[in-house]
Amino acid sequence: GWLPALQLVRRGSKAVTRHWKAMHFERQKLMAVTEYIAPRPAVPPRCLPRPKNEIQEEDGYARLLRRQVEEVFRSSRMVAVCQYNSMPDEDLVMMRYYLRKHNIEIKFILNEVGADPSGRERWGWLLRASFQAVSQIVRPVLAQSKYRNLLPLFVCQNILLVSPETRAREMLRVLKGVPQVNLLGACIDDTILSRQGVENFAQLPSLEASQGQTVGALALLPSQTSSLLQRGPLLLTALLDEHIRQLRDAGIPGEPPQEQGTG
Repeated sequence: GWLPALQLVRRGSKAVTRHWKAMHFERQKLMAVTEYIAPRPAVPPRCLPRPKNEIQEEDGYARLLRRQVEEVFRSSRMVAVCQYNSMPDEDLVMMRYYLRKHNIEIKFILNEVGADPSGRERWGWLLRASFQAVSQIVRPVLAQSKYRNLLPLFVCQNILLVSPETRAREMLRVLKGVPQVNLLGACIDDTILSRQGVENFAQLPSLEASQGQTVGALALLPSQTSSLLQRGPLLLTALLDEHIRQLRDAGIPGEPPQEQGTG
């Protein structure tokens, strides 16, 4: 007859000769007798003094960064907190250039210890390495200062725009052309302002103009008071002079001429 070209042949498997078997009673007793029992401590653990927590020394680089943050807030009259979104390095350099023309600096607080292996100042690398751990540097500094109300603004990636002068108008003009940087708030002359407050502050006149207006307003009231006080006597004097002139021109009838004294 006909046979297929491929045949499957099943080979017989070996018989299982190993099955689970209970341990002999004598061996169980031997294992129980020889079981290792750890010695009890001489003093209970609850009676021992608590281990002292090791005080970890603070990183020197972190202390340096905190001192830099303190110096920035101490020496700057205007500190603006902005939220940063991704942008090309060229645009970031141009923004920095236009801000520097108005004496405004961009501050990146580096929170990660590391250096650029090439030694170049690349703003993209600085931004990736900055403000990744804001709670380690900025928050402890602000929490112990009078700027603690600025803490809610430091979220995600932030940059600081600082200036020794109050250049709010110029800063808003530059940020208007950079949609990737959003102004969250600012501290101007030790006064914390929101974004709307900064815009209102930018519309105010300069300090010299305000001082001139104040001096003019203060000098106007005394001058008006002086003129009002002098109006009555001046009017009375003018009326008396006019009355005397009219009497002198018309003459008084029946009045005897004055006698000239002799000698």
